[in-house]
Amino acid sequence: MAAPIRLGVLNDSRVGPPPNAHIEGLLAQVVGELRAAGRLDRDIELINVYGLGLPEGSAAVVERCYAQLAEQDVLMILGPAIGDDALVATPLADRYRIPTLNWAGAERARSDYMFHLQVGSHEDEPVILARHLASQGVKRLGVLYDRSPIGVRYMEYLRTEAGILGQRIAAAVPISPIADNAEAQADEVLDGRPDGIVYLGLGFSTPPFAKALAARGWTGPGVLNTAGLRGYDPAYAKAIDGWTYLDMFADGNTTLNALRSRLGAEAPPPFWASVAYDIARLTGEGLARAPELTREGVREGLEQIKWLPAAEGHEGTVLGFGVQDRGALHGRFMVLRRWVDCQTVQVEP
Repeated sequence: MAAPIRLGVLNDSRVGPPPNAHIEGLLAQVVGELRAAGRLDRDIELINVYGLGLPEGSAAVVERCYAQLAEQDVLMILGPAIGDDALVATPLADRYRIPTLNWAGAERARSDYMFHLQVGSHEDEPVILARHLASQGVKRLGVLYDRSPIGVRYMEYLRTEAGILGQRIAAAVPISPIADNAEAQADEVLDGRPDGIVYLGLGFSTPPFAKALAARGWTGPGVLNTAGLRGYDPAYAKAIDGWTYLDMFADGNTTLNALRSRLGAEAPPPFWASVAYDIARLTGEGLARAPELTREGVREGLEQIKWLPAAEGHEGTVLGFGVQDRGALHGRFMVLRRWVDCQTVQVEP
């Protein structure tokens, strides 16, 4: 019997999408289908390493975890999931020459060997949020953003888009990405007399910020980036009830709906299903299309993926890479949704 294909999984966070159980289950399904079709001649073996990366942990942990996987002869690495950690891992992918697929929001986390499945985008999200607020007549933005590479990057793109749209940044207030109190920051944001409020970052400080705003009588529109995905925790959703955020699944995506129908009662919730299924298919197709089962061969196999219907995003979003293209999702891959009574509701058609 042929030896299994060894794949590394770099788990860099105690929280955050998607849970490995969903990835592993759907990856096993995808690999089984490829084997049944005669496109793969062997099974896979997942090698997991765990470490708490940024912002709660450290970059050194991510570096150590990556090195551990490199030493275990893996053909490919899946992860990290946090943007700051994906930036740390990108030069490591090139140093070790291991094709790596991160699922974070960092557009800069792409390179010869680092492939990127966008779960959000530090560059695209501020544009979408600014345009959404502009459509609601919002002219003065009050912004709370994480004091981190993620938050600063978001803020840079929000300033540019707001300027183009004729919006004014009435207040831009930084906060620690792991803050659990935002009373002073709420005061500073409201001092700018905004007519719309934006949060940009990893989302740990959003509930205390929303609570502080409500205590001060704020009833205007509030939006946040994909940090709103933390609303799949009911306590978090309750804290940001009424806030609009960016998610990765659309109600009308036929690829996602067909998957969930096929899985029935075993189907993960739609967000988890969409991201995990796209990770699984990119991995499986990269292996199946590889001209040889080497690290270089898998890199070439990933580059050959084209026009694969995505479970993420609006209907018509596709997955694919290229010789110079390391961003997997193409099309309208982010979806405006709102938390209402702990339920996520799509805002746009």
